[in-house]
Amino acid sequence: MTPVPGSALGFAAIAPWVRAPLEPDAPDARDLLLDELSDPIYAETQPTWFDLLSQAVLDWFASWQLVGGDGPPALALVVIAVLLAASILIAILLYGLPRWRRRSTVTDDLFGETDRRTARELRRDAEKAASAGDWATAIAERYRATARGLDERTIVSVLPGTTGHGFARAAAAHYPELRAVLETAADRFDDVRYLGQEGDAAGYAHVRDLDERLERSPAPHARMGGAGTGSGTDGRTVDTAAVPR
Repeated sequence: MTPVPGSALGFAAIAPWVRAPLEPDAPDARDLLLDELSDPIYAETQPTWFDLLSQAVLDWFASWQLVGGDGPPALALVVIAVLLAASILIAILLYGLPRWRRRSTVTDDLFGETDRRTARELRRDAEKAASAGDWATAIAERYRATARGLDERTIVSVLPGTTGHGFARAAAAHYPELRAVLETAADRFDDVRYLGQEGDAAGYAHVRDLDERLERSPAPHARMGGAGTGSGTDGRTVDTAAVPR
């Protein structure tokens, strides 16, 4: 057979492809696969960490089931609960924790003046005024301490507009044995508060003794019925008739 001119050169050019195996071995296959997967188009189609986290959360919600129910209703309830909890958390972060305080009827108004002092502070200031010989201030402060003390104990509620004698009548409803002493103390308070009198040591001693007796006295038992009484914030009876009608 006569060889075709140039056929040897063509055969030599395609000989390596003819000898190459049609199926690569394991190392070659791995290299080819890695080269293919290194293409950026594959990386763009991969789910992000956020996608994976979201799907995991949704799958967890979907796994919740009510008794005798299916996943979707239970999922809706869980989502609502989560949203509600998130709203509460945001409100706490924005406005802070609520301040839970025991309800009290004590107001800043005390016999027509704004006074936020406690009964103890009023007693202290009354003693200071008495030590300085300022009997008018001492009597007024001590009578205020008497009223504030019963108010703090929720025995008599001193409301805006309460007068000295109005408080005395309300307190006498709980301490009838001290009715005369209360009325006299109210007179001493009116003398120095409204009539401009200077007061004296005897007048201060009277108001101080009344305050000390009331401070040592236990809270009176709640009366059944009766005008001018109401339920206090801690279950005891509070006189609300201190405001003159």
